[in-house]
Amino acid sequence: MSWNGMLRSMQAAQRREERDAQKRQRELERRAKEQAKLTAIEQAHLEVETYENKVEMLLSVHKEQGRIWDWGALMAALPPPQPRKNSYFEFAERQRALVLPPNQKGSSQAAIEQAQQRDTQAFREALECFKKTEEERRKLKDLAWRILSGENAAYLEALAAVDPLAEISQLTSKINFIAHDAKMLECVFKVSSKDIIPAEVKTLTSSEKLSIKQVPKGRFYEIYQGFICACVFRIAREVFALLPVGAVLITAATESVDSRMGWNSEQPVLSIVLPRSIMTQLKFELVDPAHAIENYMHRGSFKTSRKSETFESVIPLVAADMEHKSVAEMGLSELIIKVQLMREDLKSKITSTIPQLNATSAP
Repeated sequence: MSWNGMLRSMQAAQRREERDAQKRQRELERRAKEQAKLTAIEQAHLEVETYENKVEMLLSVHKEQGRIWDWGALMAALPPPQPRKNSYFEFAERQRALVLPPNQKGSSQAAIEQAQQRDTQAFREALECFKKTEEERRKLKDLAWRILSGENAAYLEALAAVDPLAEISQLTSKINFIAHDAKMLECVFKVSSKDIIPAEVKTLTSSEKLSIKQVPKGRFYEIYQGFICACVFRIAREVFALLPVGAVLITAATESVDSRMGWNSEQPVLSIVLPRSIMTQLKFELVDPAHAIENYMHRGSFKTSRKSETFESVIPLVAADMEHKSVAEMGLSELIIKVQLMREDLKSKITSTIPQLNATSAP
């Protein structure tokens, strides 16, 4: 082959190699773009899912509930058996000593004594654990007795010790309880600032790209209202699961700005009485808390003020509203609440009277 022919052949081969490399590069670039596109789609799905999950979490607070406490069973529970000293390690060492060769028998006595010391130490530790457990059991039994007796201070102690609202306290900045009597407990809580509600709505376009828009003001306050009402029902559920009260008076407050002074202040936006008898009939998986409050005596319209863009404040209900209002002055919802509270009171009186009657009639 001539020099020119060889040169042309080498140039053609080089061009083929370049074309192959270019094809490979274009293929790699295409795959990289697809990978980047796939990652962007996955990221968009993740952000939308995170947004929707947060809204769902805020609006479904009322669907959860802690354990139901049976204070009667706790008060009647028998103490566990006191630990006894065992010789487990000593017996194990004596069995091992029986199969030792004759030249090792001399060391068995020292090993047995060490095993006896281990048995003694295990017994001391078990006894110490038993004493601590027994002390806690006695305190719990005493608390159960006081709760069943309707002691107000015991109600507050149980709320502080059990802390059934630990989860919801992460969404609210302050929760205070007042025990008026054995029938009614009052709770005042401050809802977290509006920042807890997402200010942007995230959706997917038809091409699965992330779309971020400002949440419409109406939808924003709808979520905020639903969250406040869900917190109210969650608090009531936890109180009824923990304590034998007949009703809970709950007032929810939000943070607002005083336009006259420019200071932050708290204002009550919802005050509601929730009787146990109605609460136990609700299917919380299906109920809408913002609609369900209409079943109860409450104050709160959730109308927003144009100036402050916050819910209008209300005058909170107080326990005296239920006690001293005459039947003629009550509306239908208030009258229903009054009858339910009277029924709960009558039930508790009958329950406490039966043991006394049995004791009196006993020979």
